[in-house]
Amino acid sequence: MSDLGSDLPAAAAALSAEDRAGLVNALKDKLQLLAGQHVDILETLPPKVRQRVEILRDLQSQHDEVEAKFLEERSQLEAKYQKLYEPLYSKRYEIVNGVVEVEGVTNEAVPEEGNKPAEEKGVPDFWLTAMKTNETLAEEITERDEGALKYLKDIKWCRIDDPKGFKLDFYFDSNPYFKNSVLTKTYHMIDDDDPILEKAIGTEIEWHPGKCLTQKVLKKKPRKGSKNAKPITKTEKCESFFNFFNPPEVPEDDDDIDEDAVEELQNLMERDYDIGSTIRDKIIPHAVSWFTGEAAQSDFEDIDEVDYDDEEGDGDEDEDEDEEEEEEEEEEEEKKGKSRSKVWMESVIQYILFHSWIRLQLLLYIFVLTICLTVWYWYPYYMQCFVGLNCRVVAGSNLVRISRQSALLNASSSSVWLCTNRPGYV
Repeated sequence: MSDLGSDLPAAAAALSAEDRAGLVNALKDKLQLLAGQHVDILETLPPKVRQRVEILRDLQSQHDEVEAKFLEERSQLEAKYQKLYEPLYSKRYEIVNGVVEVEGVTNEAVPEEGNKPAEEKGVPDFWLTAMKTNETLAEEITERDEGALKYLKDIKWCRIDDPKGFKLDFYFDSNPYFKNSVLTKTYHMIDDDDPILEKAIGTEIEWHPGKCLTQKVLKKKPRKGSKNAKPITKTEKCESFFNFFNPPEVPEDDDDIDEDAVEELQNLMERDYDIGSTIRDKIIPHAVSWFTGEAAQSDFEDIDEVDYDDEEGDGDEDEDEDEEEEEEEEEEEEKKGKSRSKVWMESVIQYILFHSWIRLQLLLYIFVLTICLTVWYWYPYYMQCFVGLNCRVVAGSNLVRISRQSALLNASSSSVWLCTNRPGYV
């Protein structure tokens, strides 16, 4: 994201005339570029086809004129019925804020006098609950915002003619967060065939000290050995519903706006307008339905009906396909259930085969185990053979000794006989 994109926070000031002119000029340049591309497309068409397209463009112009009349009449009709809604909105305000008590309404279960809870006036957290039930607004409301939005008493809107647009007024009770009793958001629209947002202006919120919900304070410990022993504080902008009252800012210099920045700015302004139109068209006229959750459920039902109609248009073929898919899934699940053990064994075998170091270890363990078993099995036989051999060797050595001794005795006796029988022997 470019640096310019990061300098487009929701906490910017209202757009000035120069800012508005810069944005409009940038949009015009983009539209002219697109128009030039359309002209190039027309030039590539054959003459007869181009003539037919020109007739279609004339029809489109006539359609736009009729649509412009429709928008004008619709605006007048909405203004007429807006006056008829005002008495109903006033009664709603009185009931929600406990100005008047509703008569003729009985509770199904009345608690005993001893267990009777403290009586609350009106409908607590009425607007907060209604806004949180809406998906678009729920994304903007944080937990920190809920404390301040509990003091919201009423929301009103009205049309403005010079310049054209509409205004939202948020009425707050006295609260510990800010001094303002009314926060206003005004949308200025370009008077064209279709309403285009020109700029949005919000009220500057006067926050009480330390209660700003659009900023958070970060404390950083000082470095060791530094002279300043106090922690370093730094404020950063954070997400908050109250950023809604500080619309995006357009740079004053048109030359600094590139295509990416223009596109990002358009997205921010569209998001801002989407929030305002949701409050105007959904929350204000149907607040109690959003409070009870009926409006949210109705939105989901509408989406489901559209999806169901699309599915019915596909015919019975889709149903047959769904049944076949379900049967196939059931068969696959059965096969999976039966072959779980087989798959487990195969996975173990594959694991062993594809890991050579495990195979080597197993072979080594098997070799060592084989040697140990062999030695353990043949050890007694080896010992018997060894003892027998030793006995035979000892016996043989004794025989040799005896024969040698007998030979010595024989030799000595022979020598004696020779000496005694020798001539001259006395």
